[in-house]
Amino acid sequence: MINKAEKELSPIFEEIDDICLKNSKKVIDAFHKYNISESDLKGTNGYGYNDEGRDKIDKIFAEILDAEDAIVRNQFISGSHAITIALQAILRPGDTLLAISGTPYDTLREVIGIIPNNSSLLSYGIKYKEIDLLNNDFDYKKIEKELKKVNVIHIQRSRGYSLRDSITIDKLEKVIKFIKKINKNIIIFVDNCYCEFVEEKTPCLVGADLCAGSLIKNLGAGIASNGAYIAGRKDLIDLCADRLTVPGEGRNVGPSDNANKMFLQGLYFAPSVVSSALKTSILTSKLLEDLGYKVSPRYYEPRADIVELIYFNNKEELIKYACAIQAGGAIDSHVVPVEAPMPGYDDNIIMASPSFTQGSSIELSCDGPLKEPYVLFQQGSLTYEYGKLTIENAINEINNKNA
Repeated sequence: MINKAEKELSPIFEEIDDICLKNSKKVIDAFHKYNISESDLKGTNGYGYNDEGRDKIDKIFAEILDAEDAIVRNQFISGSHAITIALQAILRPGDTLLAISGTPYDTLREVIGIIPNNSSLLSYGIKYKEIDLLNNDFDYKKIEKELKKVNVIHIQRSRGYSLRDSITIDKLEKVIKFIKKINKNIIIFVDNCYCEFVEEKTPCLVGADLCAGSLIKNLGAGIASNGAYIAGRKDLIDLCADRLTVPGEGRNVGPSDNANKMFLQGLYFAPSVVSSALKTSILTSKLLEDLGYKVSPRYYEPRADIVELIYFNNKEELIKYACAIQAGGAIDSHVVPVEAPMPGYDDNIIMASPSFTQGSSIELSCDGPLKEPYVLFQQGSLTYEYGKLTIENAINEINNKNA
């Protein structure tokens, strides 16, 4: 099955290789532009003053994300933390935040105040509205009605635990142009998690004012063990830096410790690792569809991120697949995933993550809420070869065959 699928997928894989090459050139050109040296790999401690490597990393991330500026820090504990800092930095009491891609990811609901929290944006007098997508695209009529009343637009490109399509750069570019034509003063923030290096263009290149993402996803390549980034307009990055550390000190403080090497090395490998993750997702899509399962995206459809949805017939089948993904990995392959509550989520979650870094979703993993419809969200793979071996194991398991 795999050999037959790979032959059919060969033209799609060639397109991914082409994007990988272009993004690799973008990365190495940025390294050369800012003269990365061995001394830049060494970090600082204490207050983190005069950290040249850290400051160069900010410039390199800004370069590869087509932004005026960026802040890349190991003090960000997650992508959700970076998004929180960004929203807290650019919104003020009395402002309105409008989410135009539906309800944001579960871990942001208490940040906003959708789920009550005394430290939420709503608790500080920041208003919130949301507009669902319409047939997997933006609802332009509803958006137009709100544009004179809002200060910041929130767009989440990846789907989170929703079942809608992820948002391609083309769709993002179209809606940004639409918004800016009506109200050029609106700040457009993009949650770019899972999407970096999947396409050639970036959110900032097509007009986004800010974007953010986690480094235990695409741009960390499995080498970065924590951290995140925010990139965009320089004046907004300055606000984010002040919010992360101390107003007036901003980006000039914050020790990098051992982060500089892992951030630079992770970024260096990122185009290739994202390519492997995409190929693994596409192979999964093709094989599971051939076996009669509903999948999204289908193997031939355009992709905006590295995530593949697999719909199972029942809870037991979903759990069996998750256990097989865990068993096929490098770390804790002997551990059996079980459903359990998880901070920030309403439902019990099952997660297979046989990863070198806890929660790393650029490494092959899958997770999902234990409720109907029974859907697993699969992502990652540091190499295509390891991904293929693990998917083979998972398919054998759900077909009750021996690997």
